[in-house]
Amino acid sequence: MMKENHKILFEPIKIGKLELKNRYVMAPMGPGGLCDEQGCYNEKGVEYYVRRAQGGTGLIMTGVTYVENEIEKCVMPSMPCPTVNPLNFIKTAKPMTERVHAYGAKIFSQLSGGFGRVSIPSIVGKVAVGPSPIPHRFLDDVICRELTVEEIHTYIRKFAEAAAVCKKAGFDGVEIHAVHEGYLLDQFAISFYNQRTDEYGGSLANRLRFATEIVQAIKQECGQDYPVSLRYSLKSFVKDWREGALPGEEFQEKGRDIEEGKEAARLLVEAGYDALNADVGTYDSWYWNHPPMYHEKGMYLPYNEILKTVVDVPVITAGRMENPDLASEAIRKGQTDMIALGRPLLADPDIPNKIMRGEFEEVRPCLSCQEGCMGRLAAYAQISCAVNPACGREAEYGLTPAMASKEILIVGGGVAGMEAARVSAMRGHKVTLCEKASSLGGNLIPGGAPGFKEDDHALIRWYDLQLKKLGVDVQLNKTITIEELKASKADEIILATGSNPKMLKIPGAEMLAAEDVLTEKADAGKSTIIIGGGLVGCETALWLKKDRNVDVTIVELMQDILSVGGPLCSANKDMLQDLLKFHKIDILTGSCVTEKTVEGYRVKTPDGEKTISADTVICAVGYAPERGIYEEIKASMPYVHLLGDAEQVSNIMYAIWNAYELARNI
Repeated sequence: MMKENHKILFEPIKIGKLELKNRYVMAPMGPGGLCDEQGCYNEKGVEYYVRRAQGGTGLIMTGVTYVENEIEKCVMPSMPCPTVNPLNFIKTAKPMTERVHAYGAKIFSQLSGGFGRVSIPSIVGKVAVGPSPIPHRFLDDVICRELTVEEIHTYIRKFAEAAAVCKKAGFDGVEIHAVHEGYLLDQFAISFYNQRTDEYGGSLANRLRFATEIVQAIKQECGQDYPVSLRYSLKSFVKDWREGALPGEEFQEKGRDIEEGKEAARLLVEAGYDALNADVGTYDSWYWNHPPMYHEKGMYLPYNEILKTVVDVPVITAGRMENPDLASEAIRKGQTDMIALGRPLLADPDIPNKIMRGEFEEVRPCLSCQEGCMGRLAAYAQISCAVNPACGREAEYGLTPAMASKEILIVGGGVAGMEAARVSAMRGHKVTLCEKASSLGGNLIPGGAPGFKEDDHALIRWYDLQLKKLGVDVQLNKTITIEELKASKADEIILATGSNPKMLKIPGAEMLAAEDVLTEKADAGKSTIIIGGGLVGCETALWLKKDRNVDVTIVELMQDILSVGGPLCSANKDMLQDLLKFHKIDILTGSCVTEKTVEGYRVKTPDGEKTISADTVICAVGYAPERGIYEEIKASMPYVHLLGDAEQVSNIMYAIWNAYELARNI
């Protein structure tokens, strides 16, 4: 049963004259892989959005949808575009909107003015347009070509045409992308980027002219009652070109500050926008718009609370808002009107329904790792989710019952073993999972020790609950022997025995494993050297410095930290690097610890040898697969499978994905 304090999340609300059944919005995310060469939705796209409507979300916002593909020509298929082939767009989108409506949900198409200086090279190439000849965000040798007034007018006309196509396709409204995040319309709106002297530059009203003429053109084309939302950022957090500011950092704002943000919001609503889907940040401070786990949950609420004092239209807030206590309290306190969930709905599309049933503990947590969503989208132009392998391929990659029930023995209760057990049991197999430790979780336990990684531990709790509900026989403190495996009557055996930390030998030094420090089995002292500047080393350093007040020096053999493994989403990597710098953690790259002497630890650096005094030295140089049992039995037991870190040390995403792939086919 729904909790009393959560009922406000399910009260109807209106955007313009359009009534929505609840306060939940699917936040717009890049729709990589969800369209075809003509800019029309493919089956993956249809199923992806319909699945979130089925899960109870009141308003579905599609991801970026181009309004034209000539001025800023993008490789197709990359994003949908209604004006490339309007008839075919309607033919593919209409069944989707009809199916979304069957669940009582509404759906908006997010129409985009494009990238400008933040264009993705793999999609647009090494050229860029912009409000002025300004530097590209990513490419050092590219200066943006200034758009002509005629081209701006073409964009405005195309916005109106695209909105009309979307209305005919059954979309209940559109959202304009965006005076937000540093995309093209935001570049026009901010004086740091817009150096024009014509009617689209100079004063704030002129810089907003592009965005205001768009909403006016759409209203004229589609009717004054057709809802138009705006993706909007109140504040930019820009220190300089390609330099963002951290939470709590004092700096000179070069983008849009709060006072200008308030005035801009007032002018934009006055022009006709019916809602503001609002956050803070821009591509120069990208980790604000795509918050990693290092951000506090609900980080946009203080800013949208300010926004609500100057506008009288609904304000929508995303930013790690899946906790219904946080969300409902934010609405009651007047910090927001609606709650947008982006990445959490990739992890679990049923969040609103589960909250309505009083089953929030059933929600599969989003880790804010961005490995399957933003990171994968940037690298492979395909959206998915690290903890939900079926995301973005719902119809083709779901689970079906097994043809015959088998007995399955799983050795290892880390994330791979837990996922294999969950999927196998869901398909009707009888599953026994043996774990040598006293609890499930494996490397998620030390990995989730820092407060900013709390969702790793939430994922363990979720798996524990699912395995209990599915009747999996979980045997803790159980070490399986070779003899027991050979004597097992299981039809299939899955070895998910994990990995062990690699340990270096340094003369005179007693090394601590990072995982022992994280789980507080070992004390780092008041000062420490961490050998290894990968993700584990850097996150351990941040935790020790920020939460334990330990002086930390990172020593990394490579020429840069965070250069091995991954690839990390750039938002995560940039924020972690900036946090290490902000907290004054010393970093020595191209360096190695050679020995311990009475004076301290000797470190060989590119600038010569130096001695560092420290209480301890922590080893964080990676993990080695634990596959001894498998090597002994693989030749004699062909129905044995190797999985997770035991097969190849990787990240959480690939442990889950590989386990899902194996278990869905047994």
